[in-house]
Amino acid sequence: MQQLIGKSIIGFQRGGSDSRPVHGVNAFTGAELTPAYFAATVAEVDCAAKLAGKAFDVYRFTPGKHKAAFLRKIAGNIEALGDDLITRASAETGLPAPRISAETARTCYQLRLFAELVEEGSWVDARIDRADRDRQPLPRPDVRSMLRSLGPVAVFCASNFPLAFSVAGGDTASALAAGNPVIVKAHHAHPGTAELVGTAVSAAVRDSDLPEGVFSLLFGSGAEIGTQLIKHPLVRAGGFTGSRAGGQALMKLAASRDEPIPFFAEMSSVNPIFILPDALREREEQIAAGLHASVTLGAGQFCTNPGLVFVPSKLSDGFVESLKTKMTGTPSFTMLSREIYSNYQKGISQLETHSAVERLDGSVSDANGAGCHAALFRTDANSFLAHPELATEVFGPSTLLVTYEHLDELLPIVRSLEGQLTATIHGTEAELKERYELFAILENRVGRIVCNGFPTGVEVCHSMVHGGPFPATSDGRSTSVGTRAALRFTRLVCYQDLADFLLPDELKNSNPLKIWRLVDGEWSNEKL
Repeated sequence: MQQLIGKSIIGFQRGGSDSRPVHGVNAFTGAELTPAYFAATVAEVDCAAKLAGKAFDVYRFTPGKHKAAFLRKIAGNIEALGDDLITRASAETGLPAPRISAETARTCYQLRLFAELVEEGSWVDARIDRADRDRQPLPRPDVRSMLRSLGPVAVFCASNFPLAFSVAGGDTASALAAGNPVIVKAHHAHPGTAELVGTAVSAAVRDSDLPEGVFSLLFGSGAEIGTQLIKHPLVRAGGFTGSRAGGQALMKLAASRDEPIPFFAEMSSVNPIFILPDALREREEQIAAGLHASVTLGAGQFCTNPGLVFVPSKLSDGFVESLKTKMTGTPSFTMLSREIYSNYQKGISQLETHSAVERLDGSVSDANGAGCHAALFRTDANSFLAHPELATEVFGPSTLLVTYEHLDELLPIVRSLEGQLTATIHGTEAELKERYELFAILENRVGRIVCNGFPTGVEVCHSMVHGGPFPATSDGRSTSVGTRAALRFTRLVCYQDLADFLLPDELKNSNPLKIWRLVDGEWSNEKL
């Protein structure tokens, strides 16, 4: 097993042990795990930011091929951790070994996907409008533009994805791909996992002959480190996946700086599913089985688990009975942490005691550490509209069925919803054509619309959008999954009438990188 030492990684150095230590906790037993982890001091956070600022002056000019090799090196180093990573991550999170293996594969895949993106190079959206000195009444200047990196990015690890949304996850991969150094704030629930992956990234920085400030990893369980990072003048952007309260607190800090910075937070979503009548008649059992799997996947601790399901009341008896049986028979889960378990139990209790809500499953809550049971609730469309609190996310394996009498009831419900990561519609072809207005309204409420499927399972690909209007994310124009995620950590720079030798390679007349560029309104990968 690789030796863990419990200290922050600050460039190529390790932090001190002057602060009060905290421990990771075994999610199954509640026992403290070794070693103790010492929080980064104010001086160490400042050092990490200064190293990142210095590294940015070099790393932002690193050629795409070199960045690609660096990202692939990170992936290889993570894979080389093997069983050490699986054992530690499983202990700290309660997630089974196959899930950790799958998440490791996803993490390494997205690192390599970003490597392909920056190696090819066209992602910078280079545009060239050549000069026309003879144009009347005024000559046209030579104007060229492209995306450029922002500067050091602070990344906050998620509790529910110890790898894919953590130290070397999507935020880190996309920020590094875009040419930005990264300072990662580890999640206190899985510090050992973070240290293992952090050493893999740090080794890749060193082996790639990059400046040490390209990557740092800071430990600490309170809000102090995150606050200092977001307020530090050398930090130019932030990425976060977590609670609505935590995301909004950091958003406000980023906006209240003397020089505000972009902050990209993925926060809260109930991912509604709308089941239309004919689809329910045709596929009742299939939809019930798929919904059960989606609600309980990962103990309901995915950001895309469906928390609201709208079903026609006149046809719902068989569907509800089937789903009720499946939910009641679902084995108990070990949740990621006792804090998450406690919040889940609180959310369940609020629904159980709500005057307009009925609990349907027969599961009995217990006090088995961080263990929990699946839960199924029901209300009706009128009650749902009358009680906006019923749309609040309950993070865990539960869902609320909302029965409706007429399809026209769905439109005001959709209009009442907050921004969501996803929405799903189950319908026949005829129903989908007839109810196109439902799609049109949902388009303004969500980042991804799913048809006749389920929202869990976010494909890592070029076209994926894992974002949505507030409060699903802090900026509905962005995504935290897929190669468009790199655009969050860039800005546009325009160059007017510059000599060719002063231009970035992406904009030079000779097009040495052979990338696709928009030249005088037409796409071309030829030299000028």
